[in-house]
Amino acid sequence: MADDPKRRFSRHFNRGRQLPLSSSGSPDGASSIGFKAAPDADTSTQIRYATSKDQRYLHVSRSRTQMFREFFERMARDYPARLALSIFAGFILFMTGWLMLPISTASRQSPSFADALFTATSAVCVTGLSVQDTITYWSIFGQIGIAVGIAVGGLGIMTLSSILAMVVSRRIGLASRMLAASERKTQSLGSLGPLLKAVILTSVICEGVLFAIFLPRFLTMKEDLLPAIWHSIFMSISTFNNAGFETIQAGLSSHVEDVWMLTPIALGTVVGALGFPVIHNMWQYRHSPRHWTLHTKLTISTYGIIAALSFVLIPLSEWSNPKTFGGLSWSGKLANAFLGAVNTRSTGLSALDIGEMSRSTWLLQDIFMFIGGGSGSTAGGVKVTTIAVLVLAVVAEARGSRDIEAFERKIPTETVRVAVSIVLISTFTIVVAVWLLMQMTNYSLDALLFESISAFGTVGLSTGISMARDLPDGPKYVLTALMFFGRTGTMTVAAALAMTNHRRLFHYPPESPAVG
Repeated sequence: MADDPKRRFSRHFNRGRQLPLSSSGSPDGASSIGFKAAPDADTSTQIRYATSKDQRYLHVSRSRTQMFREFFERMARDYPARLALSIFAGFILFMTGWLMLPISTASRQSPSFADALFTATSAVCVTGLSVQDTITYWSIFGQIGIAVGIAVGGLGIMTLSSILAMVVSRRIGLASRMLAASERKTQSLGSLGPLLKAVILTSVICEGVLFAIFLPRFLTMKEDLLPAIWHSIFMSISTFNNAGFETIQAGLSSHVEDVWMLTPIALGTVVGALGFPVIHNMWQYRHSPRHWTLHTKLTISTYGIIAALSFVLIPLSEWSNPKTFGGLSWSGKLANAFLGAVNTRSTGLSALDIGEMSRSTWLLQDIFMFIGGGSGSTAGGVKVTTIAVLVLAVVAEARGSRDIEAFERKIPTETVRVAVSIVLISTFTIVVAVWLLMQMTNYSLDALLFESISAFGTVGLSTGISMARDLPDGPKYVLTALMFFGRTGTMTVAAALAMTNHRRLFHYPPESPAVG
């Protein structure tokens, strides 16, 4: 019986689980053997073996749930980039259908497909760019749809980013993987349940804290209880997920001196932009920061440096502008400087009119929006760790060091290659988008560049182009594609590059071309 093919098949199919056999006779004289699963076995799979005269049959039946689960696991394992793109594209189309319903608008008239697709993409990709005013154009039903898109999009982004990050790390060599596993105590790729639960719990806690801060402020603005509750819920979801949508009457510009409103928005933006992997690692080793992972240390240090530069340079550039910082009190200047230091990372919520800022400020914001926030977060851009790796590579080259090191750790060469690829692909995409927009509109290059980087970085800051009444559908589709690629592109490119690392049995002789 040890060499019985049926037993070997059952052990292989059920991944090593030994199953007891039961024999039974059939009315037509054929004999059949059924594999009866043990109490702890997967009952969704049934295997039956039958013989009749000179013919033998082996029948395997599985439930549709089991087949779908195996298909999903195979896609997550073999084609993570395709899975991420498919999930987000499908949910964006669903939200587009939601917003195209007449009940979604205040006028009870269906919006155009371009407007609905643009808004749905902006919500699911947690961008914040909008072609219509959220509070006046969309009804409560439409605003609920936008909030659902932001919440689900934020959860999906953090979860898939973490999964794809694990895929990337698992393809960077056995030694590096073993070191990372021993240092991070990370979960395996198949542990999707605990990962999703942790992400949801983190989001609910952070959004709950923001809700508790916003609600008293809206109540002091003499709003009724139900509208105040709704605005608090919407703003907490939008703030933590770095979405940039708002439902405040007269906009956030009416709170330009409101420290109570601006400070929690800035703090919520920071937490959301750091990312779940960093938050989880910091909490896990909250009493021993030296045990933080290299990813956590690089994210916090780089994010802090860029935020400090933003806090100083943007107010300095706008200090004498009477339409922005010039007319504010000292408390208002500090609050808007703090918000301006972090809102270019992804959130897009601003109490100041971006269109009234100087062109030198736009240039600074372009750089900060392109960099973005932390990997595995709701922030967009090429991510702060990507820039950190490139800067460390330049420093190592300037010092003549063969190794790229940070915080007593060596960064693999493969990671540098992925970082370079992400930056180059992202830059090329933005350049193509700006060129297309210049063919379709008459706006200036600096305004189109700002709008394109804001869409790609899923920031949501705008010079006013997106909400222009005369904006044709063509530019809307270009910005929609930029938002989609900016949200899914960098992480899928990283996963795709890591998954296509095939070994060859030969190598060409090296030869260095002249560079620089």
